[in-house]
Amino acid sequence: MKNHHIDMTDAGLDAAVAVTAVDEFGHQREQHIAAERPLTVYVDKREILTLMTLGTRPELLVLGWLRNQRFINRPEQIRAIQVDWDTEAAVVVTRDGIDNLDSRLSRKTVTTGCGQGTVFGSLMDDLEKIRLAPGTLRQSELYALLDNLNDYNAIYRKAGAVHGCALCRGTEVLHFVEDVGRHNAVDTLAGLMWLDDIRGDELCFYTTGRLTSEMVIKVAQMGIPRLLSRSGLTQMGLDLARKLGVTLIARAKGRHFLAYHGTELINFDASPRKLARPA
Repeated sequence: MKNHHIDMTDAGLDAAVAVTAVDEFGHQREQHIAAERPLTVYVDKREILTLMTLGTRPELLVLGWLRNQRFINRPEQIRAIQVDWDTEAAVVVTRDGIDNLDSRLSRKTVTTGCGQGTVFGSLMDDLEKIRLAPGTLRQSELYALLDNLNDYNAIYRKAGAVHGCALCRGTEVLHFVEDVGRHNAVDTLAGLMWLDDIRGDELCFYTTGRLTSEMVIKVAQMGIPRLLSRSGLTQMGLDLARKLGVTLIARAKGRHFLAYHGTELINFDASPRKLARPA
């Protein structure tokens, strides 16, 4: 992994913790539940916000969050990201500060979703600058990818209460991240893309969560033209996908999916056989 000369800790914690519960028969049972930890982000000694997270990859989460909030344009702008769980703090030190930080922090939108996401500044800022490279998607590859994604969601299967997001190329799952909210998972992957210099134009982004306006914007900012979810979508999410040129596929599970935008880019080469109606 390229670090772009960022001094970072490696402070990841276990995603699940063991607890004891009592079932309907009055019997004690050991269970695992998803961890949820507050992490307050400080940028150049200024408190910005507190993220609720599993805490498995906190440095990447913070870096990706700063990217997707458009606070920074290049990872080289960051000198250090230091996470200390004793103080539940992530300290970010930039090289030259952040332009117009007061103005950005003065405009805040609380978005939909698990734990609620927060977007600083206008949701629509700089969207006209985004240029996505359209690409075709084969139905057979989509089905193979969905099959491969079944091997992931380890934390969800163990403890539940989390969302998962993935960077995919063709039928391959490159990286899969789970967190208490889809916002954190997508931001973590954004940070990883920066540090590994991963281009987004050939990728598909998968999420278990809803396709809201924020999800479409973040994925488009990451340069990824295809967005796939096993869940539904919102009207604003669809409107922005049309505006930004994001192929939007929802309700994708097994051999079922609904393509809401970019259908002309899908090669329907593996349509399931329709069941014959009884006579």
